[in-house]
Formats: sequence, C-alpha cells, structure tokens
Amino acid sequence: MDYLERGRPGYLRATLALFAGAFVTFALLYVMQPLLPALSRQYGVDPAASSLAVSMTTGALAVAMLFVPGLSDRWGRKRVMQTAILAASLVCLLVAGAPSFPLLLVLRVVQGVALAGFPAIAMTYVTEEFSPGSQGQAMGLYVSGTTLGGMVGRILTGALTDLWGWRAAVVWMGVLCLAISAWFIFALPRPRHFSPQPLPLADLARRLTAAAREPAAIGLYAAAFLLMGGFVSVYNYLTYQLLAPPYRLSQTWTSLIFLVYLAGTVSSAWMGRWGDQVGKARAMIASTLLGLAGIALTLLTPLGGKILGLAIFTFGFFGAHSTASSWVPRLVGAWRAQASSLYLLCYYAGSSVIGTVGGWCWIAGGWPTLVALVGMLYGLVLPITAYTHRHTSARQVRGAA
Repeated sequence: MDYLERGRPGYLRATLALFAGAFVTFALLYVMQPLLPALSRQYGVDPAASSLAVSMTTGALAVAMLFVPGLSDRWGRKRVMQTAILAASLVCLLVAGAPSFPLLLVLRVVQGVALAGFPAIAMTYVTEEFSPGSQGQAMGLYVSGTTLGGMVGRILTGALTDLWGWRAAVVWMGVLCLAISAWFIFALPRPRHFSPQPLPLADLARRLTAAAREPAAIGLYAAAFLLMGGFVSVYNYLTYQLLAPPYRLSQTWTSLIFLVYLAGTVSSAWMGRWGDQVGKARAMIASTLLGLAGIALTLLTPLGGKILGLAIFTFGFFGAHSTASSWVPRLVGAWRAQASSLYLLCYYAGSSVIGTVGGWCWIAGGWPTLVALVGMLYGLVLPITAYTHRHTSARQVRGAA
C-alpha cells in the first residue's frame, strides 16, 4: 500500500493540512495567554488565578485525550480531527462574550475538550499514513504549525486588544480559525491505512495500560510534562513582567515578543529531520541544553538580551518536543495511538499544573524564582533522556539476539 512520502503525490497537501490544523489548535488553545493581564483587570483576579484561563483548557484537553483514540478507532482519524477544530472555533466566539470569570473558565474547559480531538490523532495519522523515512520531517512540520499558530494567535489578540479590546480580539481569532478549519476538511487526504475498529472500554483500558507500562516510553511521558510545564510558565508570566517597570511595554509591543516563536518553527522542522539522521537521544539532549542556556539568558535586564534568551529557549523547547513526539510511537508497537495520547496527556498536564505553580513562583519571587523553577525542570530532562535511550538500546539488542 502507498504511503505518503516526500516527492510523491499527496505528501505536500497532507503536510500543509496538518500544519493548518496544528495552527488552529494552538491559536485557540493559547488565545488567552497574552490576555492574562487584561483578564486580571477585567475580573479582578491575581496572575495565578488568571492563568487558569490557560491551565484549565490544557488540563481538560489532557484528560479528554485519553478517550479520543477510542473514538478515532471507531469514527475515523480525519472525522475526529475536523470535528475538533470546527467545534473549538465556534466555542471561541462564545468565550469572547463571557460575562463572568467562572463562566469564561467553563467555556475554556469545553474548548479544551473539543480541541483534544486533534493533537493526539494527528500524531497517529502521521505514523499510519507517512513512510517511516518521512515521519520525522512530517512531525516536525506539524509541530511548526503549532509554533506558528501559537505565535500568530498571541500577536493578533495582543494587537487587536489595544485597538478594540480583548473580547473583539477573541472574536476575530474565532472567525479566522473557522475559515482555516474549513480548508483543512478539503485539503487533508482521506486515510489509506485505517479501517474502523470499534473498541470496548475494557479493550481501550488494556491498550492504555500497555502503553503506560512501556519502560522506554515512560521517560518521554515525564519529559513532556517537565518541558511543557516550564515553557508555558515562561510565556504565561512574561507579559506581566514586560508590562511592568522598567519595560512598561504596551499590549501590542508585549505581544510582538511572541515573534520569537519563529525560532520554534525553524527548530521543529530542522530538529525533527536531524533526529532521524543522528538519533533521537542526541537531538533531545542538544535541544534541552539549548533551552537551559536560553532561560538563563532571560535573567539579563536589557530587553535585547532577554529576547535573545527567549528565542534560544523557544528553539530548544520545540526541538525537544518535536523529537520526543516522533520518538514515542516507535517505542510501543501496536499501542501507538494510546502512547501518543499518554504523551500528550503528560504534555498538557504539565502546562496545566506547572503553569499554575509558576504563578506562585512569580508572586513569591518574581522572574528569578520562575527561572530557577524552569531550570530545575529542564535539568531533570537530561537524565530522563539518557534513561530512555538505555532502554531503547537494550530492547534493540534483545531484538537482534
């Protein structure tokens, strides 16, 4: 059976469609992140409470993704993905009109549940429909879509907030994502290597348990939790720092800081392919070390130094995530969809849990305390990657024997 491969028909359309779906997912998931100071003013809540507008969405997405693989096994990969981004785009319009902070949080939870249908299944779609030699690059381009969606969503909402207020900014983002979702439905090729397989709940639980017990994958689940938790913490509270002395930037200029996401776009595509060539462990360690160097540089007071550090940190994070997300499905055999869901469960749980903990660190000690937290988290990823590499190598030796 034909697989999608570089230079063959359907490959470009499929990668662009996945890029577009990832753009919508992350634009909607983090649409509120640059608006956290505005929410604090609107609803009278502190930074840690305001961060719940992001953390509760990612937490709901993380839990919902446990059930998405079973739905996609029954209803089909493309149907679940297109329903997810269309529904989440519509909910975005409702978020803009929320009259109270509790109702806004409820709607953001609903949006997180809806969005769960895209990221876990996109990873599975890549491993099923693309040739093994093209999967790393395809996953890298998919992750590039997440970086661009996160960047454009943050910049647009920030700039539009200065012009017309945060509610109008969220409406415009919902309309844009609806249009892109409609194109995704047309562009993504129909799966060639999937046939519906209704799964009873007991069988789904068995698959999840098997994926959770795979020693080589456990380290990557933990790494996802730590990497994403530190990354979201940095971007959640950076806006508070830049709006305050000595910087006193406007909402628009603060949002332009998210242009450093372009470093993540480059990193995702490049590191995904490099990891296919030199090995996942080496690419993961290099990316994590870059992240540590970058977060240390953000301690510099001059704005230029802080932006440089943020760009290096972002490059490192997306390189590590691109590498890990394409590594996980290779470690678990038949439980690929469930392993991808568990990876993303930990990924978004890290965003939810550590993203809020980072708020407490910010309140307690400001930016240096937050940097210390992120440095500790990324430092733990290095031995975890070594652990994963050892288990992977040992299993390959046993297989060869």
